[in-house]
Amino acid sequence: MARASQRSRRGHGRRILIVGASRGLGAALAEGLADPGDTLLLVSRTRPALASRDGIERSWVRLDIAKRDAATKLARAVGRRPLDVLIWNAGIWEKDAFTRRYSFDRQPAGATRRIVEVNLTAAILGVQALLPALRRSSNPKLVVIASLWGREGMKGPEVAFAATNFGRRGMVHALREALRRDRIPVTAVNPGTIATTESPYSAGRAAAIRATRGRMVPMHDLVDVLRAVLRTSRATCVKEIDVPATAEPQV
Repeated sequence: MARASQRSRRGHGRRILIVGASRGLGAALAEGLADPGDTLLLVSRTRPALASRDGIERSWVRLDIAKRDAATKLARAVGRRPLDVLIWNAGIWEKDAFTRRYSFDRQPAGATRRIVEVNLTAAILGVQALLPALRRSSNPKLVVIASLWGREGMKGPEVAFAATNFGRRGMVHALREALRRDRIPVTAVNPGTIATTESPYSAGRAAAIRATRGRMVPMHDLVDVLRAVLRTSRATCVKEIDVPATAEPQV
């Protein structure tokens, strides 16, 4: 009886796709975002943690989103079943970014092209390919993780990273209008500096705050922000959320 009840709850859970789920914020979302009964599709080049002992079904879609056929493979992996939540988290940045060693002059052209491909082109094509599945959901959500580096007034010198995050925000604003008739809310979340390597998500929020002396955003806070967005109905659109660390200069 208990097993039958669990299958029933799982059958009514959400299907959530997280692009960029193997490490950092993506791994934290894979661990803390879903509820029992939900199904997570985790997209990444390297294998993420897939434990399902919390009542959440997780499966891995191995994919390099910069490849030309990536959008087609994404759509094939989702199939014809409804997709309730798409979180586009995948993003990369320049060598020595966010450190004093960063130099725009020394960035290789090939690396810059890949940043544009991964951060912007792949996001546009991937979202486009997954729209049919989102349209089949009764309460779809599309969330794009951008960055405060894509906001006016941010003083970071990382050129390609900033430019592509401005582009991601522009994509979100245009998608919101393009999908208005479909009633698919589109949200941009713009974190500041995140404590992704200083303390594992499993160690808890307090450990992350201690490890960074409160100077970075704990991944737990961002997971909670997204959980709040996903709880809203499709009648409401949460347009954009900036999430800087309190100690950071406010944009």
